[in-house]
Amino acid sequence: MLFNSPLYGVFLVSAFVLFWLLRTRHLARGLFLVAASYGFYFYGTWDISRDQAIPTSPLVWASLCLAIIFLGSTLDFFIGRALGKTQSPPARKALLLVSIGYYLGVLALFKYFNFAADSFSSAAQALGLRVNPVHLRLVLPFGISFFTFETMSYTIDVYRRELEPSNRYVDYLLFVCFFPHLVAGPIVRPRSMLPQLAAPPRFDPEEQAQGLWLIATGLAKKMILGDLLAVNLVARVFENPERYSSVEVLFAVYGYAVQIYADFSGYTDVALGSALLFGYRLPKNFDSPYTAMDLQDFWRRWHVSLSSWLRDYLYIPLGGSREGGWRTYRNLMITMLLGGLWHGASWNFVLWGALHGAGLAATRAWQRWRGRDEGSRGLLGRMLGVTATFHFVCLAWVFFRAPSFSHAVLMLRQLVSLSGGTTVLTAQVLVLIGVGLSMQWVPSGLGKQFARLPSVAQGAVLAAFAIVLHLVSRVAPQPFVYGQF
Repeated sequence: MLFNSPLYGVFLVSAFVLFWLLRTRHLARGLFLVAASYGFYFYGTWDISRDQAIPTSPLVWASLCLAIIFLGSTLDFFIGRALGKTQSPPARKALLLVSIGYYLGVLALFKYFNFAADSFSSAAQALGLRVNPVHLRLVLPFGISFFTFETMSYTIDVYRRELEPSNRYVDYLLFVCFFPHLVAGPIVRPRSMLPQLAAPPRFDPEEQAQGLWLIATGLAKKMILGDLLAVNLVARVFENPERYSSVEVLFAVYGYAVQIYADFSGYTDVALGSALLFGYRLPKNFDSPYTAMDLQDFWRRWHVSLSSWLRDYLYIPLGGSREGGWRTYRNLMITMLLGGLWHGASWNFVLWGALHGAGLAATRAWQRWRGRDEGSRGLLGRMLGVTATFHFVCLAWVFFRAPSFSHAVLMLRQLVSLSGGTTVLTAQVLVLIGVGLSMQWVPSGLGKQFARLPSVAQGAVLAAFAIVLHLVSRVAPQPFVYGQF
């Protein structure tokens, strides 16, 4: 069920009404949201699997994917309770390994098995051996990478004694499956979400209005910027780069930078806005990432919930920056390689992570050599930093978007061919790219100003958004880019 589909609108309004009718009944309210979220996930998985080559019926497959979430949530709830009561270090480690092993096993089976088999076969062929890889005909459960990270953070935090175990089973189920963040993030931390679920929801008209603003602006970013650029420029050029000039390839890369930002941040805005309608706050996931002055700054602004998760549960446990220069660079590289692999089972994603790891290491080395912070840069230095960072990110996006390494190389060759021609660079495409990049400098806080408007004015603004979306977006709803992860 896409956020940008009419069906989601009907689902959201129905869930909103029933939720607030049950606002004073904690258990009934929680059970209802769990059931609604499971229904949301079941339908979405069933809908996707209908067009996939799977060894069973879509209904059976959707049931299996839903069972993965339910069993994992139940397992972690009781493991968390046991961790809270157990003092023996070996027993605590064993409990943690069971929890992490479950989710890593699910990821290994559904997401990485075929990739590992193909990689092993390729390595064997390079040594002169013939190995036929075994492939599993499995469809990746929708949003699996998001909810596995959320659940692992719970058991790790309880194991570290940084979080008290949840004592409400339904609340924990809801923490994992709450439909706004279930399939696309942001990656929610249990320490911020579980207390909200335990407390009585507060109906705040201003908060509701901010939620509606986020939904409206998120849909506008997704459907106008993201979808139109995807259909009219990005998909055409990335599928057949040899047919287009170097200028068109360059603008297709710029277009993809705008598309993936508009698509992901727009979808996230809808998630945040949907959650606000129920009185729950999800973490902010984007903060004008293309205004970053270096890669370190970029990762403070892009997919913040993922970068902070990797920092807290991977980079810092590896040693972070505590052990000197070369170990810091090693830890950055390992973190970003695994971050790339998190995005997908492909060497393209591994290379994308390696580029960012190397870039972050170079950034850290440069900062140590200069011995100055970013605030000391002049205007020209900041402009150069933003420009260089944006183009490095765009270079890495080529490997992120291209279907294969050879395809990415073809894109880069065509980019430097200096050939002419602008057949796909229409005025609409150029305006969309310009708007997408310019909006990075739009000040935040517009949602709060919208919430202060009279109800009639709010309704007029939302109606205007609906009319513009209907008139401008003339392409079929496009799948969410990060849904594949």
